[in-house]
Amino acid sequence: MKIVLTAGLLLFSMLTMAQTNASKVHINHTAIYVMDLAKSGAFYSKIIGLDSIAEPFHDGKHIWYKTAEHTMLHVIQGADVKKDYYKNQHTCFTVPNFTIFLQQLNAAHWSYEDKEGNKNKITNRVDGVHQVWLQDPDGYWIEINDDQF
Repeated sequence: MKIVLTAGLLLFSMLTMAQTNASKVHINHTAIYVMDLAKSGAFYSKIIGLDSIAEPFHDGKHIWYKTAEHTMLHVIQGADVKKDYYKNQHTCFTVPNFTIFLQQLNAAHWSYEDKEGNKNKITNRVDGVHQVWLQDPDGYWIEINDDQF
């Protein structure tokens, strides 16, 4: 009887651990609602440097970008007005070469700022990470940094 009970508890424990590991929560995607899909698409492709991926709708109102192995950004056409957004609610991208990224921003005449809002300045965090903040065509805040995590 003890063997059956022990085996049952062991099996229950293994199944519970397998379900827990298999069902870990992770970000699948973030979606933003934009006024001009072409303008936003150009920003995320050319300024930020994201690669688009296939999207299932094929309706001309969606662009999906790969942001990590199993994570995406969905850009969706349909907003009717540009809104104000808080800087602290933002999306952050780490770039492989911060200096080159800033050169590309400057060449594109795309403004950026530091955390305090000083134009064309860089924030140097206490942990050594450099960061700048910019807004996409609809005013969504984007942080760009060189974190090496």
